[in-house]
Amino acid sequence: MVYENGASSSTPEARRNDVVRAEKDRFGGIKWGSAFFGWLTAIGMTVLLSALATAIGVGVGAANSSGTDQAADQAQQNAETLGIVSGIVLAVVLFLAYYCGGYVAGRMARFDGAKQGLAVWLWGIIIAIIVAVLAAVAGSQFNILDNLNGAPQIPVDGSLMTTSGIIGLVIALIIPLLGAIVGGKAGMRFHRKVDQVGIDHQGGLIG
Repeated sequence: MVYENGASSSTPEARRNDVVRAEKDRFGGIKWGSAFFGWLTAIGMTVLLSALATAIGVGVGAANSSGTDQAADQAQQNAETLGIVSGIVLAVVLFLAYYCGGYVAGRMARFDGAKQGLAVWLWGIIIAIIVAVLAAVAGSQFNILDNLNGAPQIPVDGSLMTTSGIIGLVIALIIPLLGAIVGGKAGMRFHRKVDQVGIDHQGGLIG
């Protein structure tokens, strides 16, 4: 099998890589518009997953409560365990939410999936900084991210200086970054499959 221009034959994967490389040179790089829509997706998923996790937690708590005094004693004894479980649930929610956001950005941009995921994360940081400045200047009522459980935000009340505040900030920063990058690469990978089908079809017509 040879190309129409007489070039030597190669594997379908090699031809796809050549085409993708040429397309990426022209259309690659971070697409901030795609990343913004990815961030909106991540925020929406954060709200939905947080609400679902809260509903499940409330249901489990109601099922396990056998009396007011007993439930209070048990809750006090298991406070540390509940805190750990809550942190794990929050980490899972953020990872899944930003995975979805990165996937959307990667699918829209087609190339550089990891960069699109990073851009989704950066949009979250940029919005968090804007909201933090607005809250510091105009009042905490403007801290709209405070109503979104798990949404990355920058504390303006000094809570960052506590151990729990630092751990919470790490979860709110690192986990979404990892999820967004993995999601961005997954979204981009879909297009490579589509490209391969096109190359295979073209090769069949030429052959």
